[in-house]
Amino acid sequence: MQYFVTGATGFIGKRLVKKLLERKGSVVHFLIRKESESKVAALREFWGASASRVVPVFGDLTAKKLGVAGEDVKKLKGQIDHFYHLAAVYDLGADEESQIAVNIEGTRNTVELAKSIDAGHFHHVSSIAAAGLYEGVFREDMFEEAENYDHPYFMTKHESEKIVRKECKVPWSVYRPAMVVGDSQTGEMDKIDGPYYFFKLIQRMRQLLPPWMPVIGLEGGRVNIVPVDFVVNCLDFISHKAGINKKCFHVVDSEGYRVGGVLDIFSKAAHAPKMNLFVNAALLGFIPRSVTKTLLSIKPVRRVKAAVMHDLRIPEDMLTFVNYPTRFDRRELDAQLKGSGIECPHLKDYAWRLWDYWERHLDPDLAIDRTLRGTVQGKVVLITGGSSGIGLASAHKFAEAGAVTIICGRDQDKLDEAQKEAKAKGYSFVCYPADIADMNDCDRFVKLLIENHGGVDFLINNAGRSIRRAIENSYDRFHDYERTMQLNYFGCLRITMGLLPTMTAKKKGHVVNISSIGVLTNAPRFSAYVASKAALDAWTRCASSEYADQGVSFTTINMPLVRTPMIAPTNIYKNVPTLSPEEAADMVAGACIYKNVRIATRLGIAGQVLHALFPRIMQIVMNTSFRMFPDSSAAKGDKSGKPQLSAEAVAMQQMMRGIHF
Repeated sequence: MQYFVTGATGFIGKRLVKKLLERKGSVVHFLIRKESESKVAALREFWGASASRVVPVFGDLTAKKLGVAGEDVKKLKGQIDHFYHLAAVYDLGADEESQIAVNIEGTRNTVELAKSIDAGHFHHVSSIAAAGLYEGVFREDMFEEAENYDHPYFMTKHESEKIVRKECKVPWSVYRPAMVVGDSQTGEMDKIDGPYYFFKLIQRMRQLLPPWMPVIGLEGGRVNIVPVDFVVNCLDFISHKAGINKKCFHVVDSEGYRVGGVLDIFSKAAHAPKMNLFVNAALLGFIPRSVTKTLLSIKPVRRVKAAVMHDLRIPEDMLTFVNYPTRFDRRELDAQLKGSGIECPHLKDYAWRLWDYWERHLDPDLAIDRTLRGTVQGKVVLITGGSSGIGLASAHKFAEAGAVTIICGRDQDKLDEAQKEAKAKGYSFVCYPADIADMNDCDRFVKLLIENHGGVDFLINNAGRSIRRAIENSYDRFHDYERTMQLNYFGCLRITMGLLPTMTAKKKGHVVNISSIGVLTNAPRFSAYVASKAALDAWTRCASSEYADQGVSFTTINMPLVRTPMIAPTNIYKNVPTLSPEEAADMVAGACIYKNVRIATRLGIAGQVLHALFPRIMQIVMNTSFRMFPDSSAAKGDKSGKPQLSAEAVAMQQMMRGIHF
């Protein structure tokens, strides 16, 4: 038996050809453009067939009779038992002109060729989109009843099927697959389409929220999803049966799913939070169009919408189909499949395979260079307070990644030691002595940076001072607050504001401010430190809004407790679980790669939320911890004694990783 297939290089087509070749003695002729001839060898390898069984026919879908040479037409005449037309544009976001050229005119050209070679039977693979946005159940014997198909994709699918019904001069059958996803056994898929557009949203939910947290989902209309292997099995089986002339088959799942149900199934497959409460998306239809139009006419609203859609990689057209109104029967399909054993698997049984394949092969982020080297190689990175602790660990990472790494500090000996460490590892730092708490020295340092390096591409504001002392032990130590604010806030701002003009001139730059989890949890005994970091956080939020359209971005890291020289004087911390400087440096590197607005631990975010929702309760909790953990001897002015911890305090300090008490 001999076949002719258009779209044989496509997702469904490749698998259909492979299925047809399983039939003994079968020969498949497939349309391919002359310029794609180099792909033939790889296709034969995929199909596992020799040149005598898979024969390329060179042509073009947009040319009359597919542009097939007259000599080839003569060879094919009377030889083709089944002609399968799968070539089409399946992209909702494609422009109307290309969809008309391929889906409509391409189908007309294909029908003409089928007639010219006297094909035995013409099998047109259409789509449920041919029904438009029909309200209710669309049967297999319905076509003219289609409605609301103004969208280019729906319109071209409807018109291409009309061409087959009206102009095809050989016996024909039409197949309308539902939304086709990957293979139910392997998860394999070739592009992001349909439900895959929402995978990035699910992935973000998983990254931000714990899996046990209930979330709200949209109920939406009913959508129909089928795996590609089911579609191929149906096409192969039904197309070889008698009595199918001028019949249409809905290759759909007998069980449709609500949009919210589909999202919930994939959320479970991704181990993301489960959607426990659904809001019917139809309620959005009650919002008057005039209100929606007015809102979208406001520039900030348009920018926010565009940014969110772009970030999640969701085409705007997808929102049109959230309330998809059409359901499909499949009585003709069931009658033909009876006794064949071909069944559409339940989505929940193979969703995990689809998700796994997407995350491993199709996630758009995989194509982006997310390495530190790809981000900072050849760029100028300044790390204040870079001679020790988090700053030094970060400097090693940036220098190793190929950045021009500048570190500054007050102690020249420490800078020299850091440079010695770097050279021993095969790279070097650019070291400058600078006192960030001295405004005049900040100005001198900024001028030097601009003269020698033209400014910086990445600024890591790491230099800081921490004081752990209760307010009641600080009545006569107001200078603690002044000097903490001088370095942590004013010094940081002096450097940042000095370098911002060069960043805005180049329309690029990123600032990372090392803040504290204490700002989120309102940690007692750190009033001076937390207040200075809170001031920096507030300034950063204002600045990020002002510079959002100038190519300059900001990240605030609410860093948990890190074992650095800054916490060494507090003996209590010797038994508290902390991050290493290298782990903290990974967070800094991540901030430069992903340019997050904020990086915080789940514990820190939980503390912020609880303070917002239950402030009185959190005051009691934090006061209890305040009394549980005493001031250090140094904070009290006593250098001889050691604070004794109760059993409760020991248990809590082991439980609460990263909390500043």
